[in-house]
Amino acid sequence: MAGKQYDVAIIGAGIIGLSTAMHLLEKHPDLKVAVIEKDEHEATQQSGHNSGVIHSGIYYKPGSLKAAFCVEGRASMTRFCEENEIPVWTCGKLIMATREEELPRLDALMERGTANQVEGLRIVDPEEIKEIEPHVKSIRALHAPKTGIVDYRLVAAAYADRVRARGGDIHFNSELKSVKRLNGVTVLETKSGEYEAKNVVNCAGLHSDLVAEMMGADPGVRIIPFRGEYYTLQKDKEHMVKGLIYPVPDPAFPFLGVHLTQTMKGWVEAGPNAVLATKREGYRKRDFSARDFVRTITYPGFWKMSVREWKTGLWEMNRSFRKSVFLKSLQELVPELKSEDLATGGSGVRAQAVTRDGTLLDDFAIKQVDGAVHVLNAPSPGATSSLVIGRHIAELAEEGFSLN
Repeated sequence: MAGKQYDVAIIGAGIIGLSTAMHLLEKHPDLKVAVIEKDEHEATQQSGHNSGVIHSGIYYKPGSLKAAFCVEGRASMTRFCEENEIPVWTCGKLIMATREEELPRLDALMERGTANQVEGLRIVDPEEIKEIEPHVKSIRALHAPKTGIVDYRLVAAAYADRVRARGGDIHFNSELKSVKRLNGVTVLETKSGEYEAKNVVNCAGLHSDLVAEMMGADPGVRIIPFRGEYYTLQKDKEHMVKGLIYPVPDPAFPFLGVHLTQTMKGWVEAGPNAVLATKREGYRKRDFSARDFVRTITYPGFWKMSVREWKTGLWEMNRSFRKSVFLKSLQELVPELKSEDLATGGSGVRAQAVTRDGTLLDDFAIKQVDGAVHVLNAPSPGATSSLVIGRHIAELAEEGFSLN
């Protein structure tokens, strides 16, 4: 028996998949669109486990997709939240240099942020730093006053409501089992039944490379999962963090370093680190998947990356297992913090795309093939930029799909 038939099926009900569906239906109200999600509700993976920051666009190479999408994304995300009564707080952000050798990197970030037209960005001295964040210690900092925070789970839920309101279907508990292409139609076999689609958008996040391979496409990358672990501040210490406090990141590594962030979830987070996960959804240290681990260690790019980054990897593992080391990183930002000020927090898993030569992709990667679009790398600022990315994918679909 034929499955349900759609013009476009989107795999993954994360924030980007839902934004794509929303934009497609906005421009093509008669289109039959389905979002297929393996979990029981939207935003269960990266979209629901991030720190909730609405990034400004400071870090990203001018001319990159990240730079272009993030600057527009910050404004559009803040506007969307205000229009849909989703609480958002423009609390501001400090990127702090605590050592002299970090100053050239801070200056380089200032140049990038200026090139990316980050609103209000400026360098501040120790006296003004203390006015913004009284408990930090820094010799110089970048202040981005328009950086904000939001709960992206609420944003994803609002996207989902709009998809349904415009006639789209969202099928939960529908893990993808196999894909067949028959007579120009893609048949998606899932745990909840079969779905037929003329066109497919792969927004599967942590599983995006696997889905691409199931569909017969060469992703050109492999997803290597990195777990980011958090502590939270005890309630009586939350006053020590007024907004967002970040270190100057290592430009050779696409992670931002351990930082302190206010959140809209009701607590202050400290973290995350970045350790190799042995399962794609490995949110706990003990989580292990033989299949996922074998895919990681048999990939040439993993070993090439490991040879180059082994010192960083060992440092992150050390910080993961020793609270005192994690605390020392935080004390470089806020010296007053003590071990008893930190409570166990949550974690997230970043879907990091790695090429065969061991390069960790530092930009969004969206690949268009016949009848499909594959979103293969959309880490931070993916959530910030989700409205812009969703519109971009919808435009690619208009160009490459037969939507009439």
